[in-house]
Amino acid sequence: MTCLRHRTGFIGVLMLGLLSCATAYNYLVILPTAARSHYNVGSALAKGLANAGHQVTLVSPFPLKKPIQNIHDVPVPAILNGMKKNMDSLLDLVKTPIVEQILNFYRMGMMLTETLLEDPIIQNLRQSNQTYDAVISEIFLNEAHFGFAEHFGAPLIAFGTFGATTWNTDLVGSPSPPSYVPHALLKFSDRMSLVERVANLAFLTYEQIFMSLYYLPQQEALYKKYFPDNKQDFYDMRKNTALVLLNQHVSLSFPRPYSPNMIEVGGMHINRKRQPLPADIEAFINGAEHGVIYFSMGSNLKSKTLPLDKRAELLNALRSLKQRVLWKFEDPNLPDKPPNVFISDWFPQDDILAHKKVLAFITHGGLLSTTESIYHGKPFVGIPIFGDQFLNMARAEQNGYGVTINYQDLTAAKLKAAVERIVSDPEATKKVRAMSARFRDQHETPLERAVYWVEHVTRHKGARYLRSASQDLNFVQYHNLDAIFILYGGLLFVLYVIFLLIRRAWYALQECFLGRQETSKPKVKRN
Repeated sequence: MTCLRHRTGFIGVLMLGLLSCATAYNYLVILPTAARSHYNVGSALAKGLANAGHQVTLVSPFPLKKPIQNIHDVPVPAILNGMKKNMDSLLDLVKTPIVEQILNFYRMGMMLTETLLEDPIIQNLRQSNQTYDAVISEIFLNEAHFGFAEHFGAPLIAFGTFGATTWNTDLVGSPSPPSYVPHALLKFSDRMSLVERVANLAFLTYEQIFMSLYYLPQQEALYKKYFPDNKQDFYDMRKNTALVLLNQHVSLSFPRPYSPNMIEVGGMHINRKRQPLPADIEAFINGAEHGVIYFSMGSNLKSKTLPLDKRAELLNALRSLKQRVLWKFEDPNLPDKPPNVFISDWFPQDDILAHKKVLAFITHGGLLSTTESIYHGKPFVGIPIFGDQFLNMARAEQNGYGVTINYQDLTAAKLKAAVERIVSDPEATKKVRAMSARFRDQHETPLERAVYWVEHVTRHKGARYLRSASQDLNFVQYHNLDAIFILYGGLLFVLYVIFLLIRRAWYALQECFLGRQETSKPKVKRN
């Protein structure tokens, strides 16, 4: 009997092993952006798929620090060189009008798209006999990269690193009513005033016209150039996207409609189990009598490149705080560094924010940083520079757990006041912890959800049943303008005809009545 149980157990394990092998897929993951934060989100998904037993070919500007089982790393460092100029001029964006910012973003996207496609490593990959079960690509102004999906005969899965935008909602037909869905680069909430709704509609109209007439035709040209054998039209290819994963969650933003193949997986990069900190950082934090403030301007903007006058204001502010400060500063030599400040070119941010003695976060307001801060229940002071950072900080202020300082107005006094306000206000911590509780209250982790949906779409060969019929409609049909014209125009015409008939009948009655009056009047004899 015991032997039978052992044999049955062995057969069960063998069957599970065979089943695992049978359901292992081969994925191509393309992360074309030279921003480390974007890479962190995409690589988290790649590692999650690898941990699930799938094979992953990972294309990105950042080589893996050490080999990971099931991941074939394909680094494209040329992207970093191409982005260096843009990274060095990030501070200039603060003074740049938002319309010009959009133009610069799209130009940068075109440059990144072609830099990857023309790289010899990628050309070899494209000419290989490799096969993939799905192609997973970041959506960040790189639509020509979607051509890899048809090239390899695989479904296209895309993911947006900072939530829903025009770039990704159009891929699956998610409606974005401008009456309550603000553009990602504007500071509006979902409850806009009339003036804000007009501004939002105007901005969205401008972007749509710009994309349709200028930007997308350029991406189409790159698509035709580097994928000449693809039979599918560029615009049809975009609309046949099988799945879009969003680095967002309703608890962090506001409710809005999504197509069934647009899935929120915000926070899938967050480590659910805090790892031990390096000994020197742990000692610095534990020795803080009044707690610790963590300060980082993100992976793109280097604190060492800040102008000397702004750096002096920051140093004076940090020196005046009673808390200790961990400052991500990329140069080991920081003149006049205060004794309460610990600098390093890299910090394990997620694990630091999880530490109970860390009280608040001074941040640039990037989505990953604010998401991590909310997850760990830490209020923050934001110094937004570009992109969605202004919107993220506007939401934090509206919800009561964030304070924004305009970079151009940054002074030691303002930064100190903001930090002291956010640290001393128990309501700010209470509100961010309440949001953290909502964010954590999910029946699975965001990464598990992302892996499931990628596998689901792969199993069902692109899951065409999820595709919205809206993808086959033009602008007039989608907004029902033709039907509105026929229905309401027809009703107005009928009402108008009825009105004319009633008016004519009324006039006829009047004439008839007046005529009777004339005939019934007695004739007056005149001399």
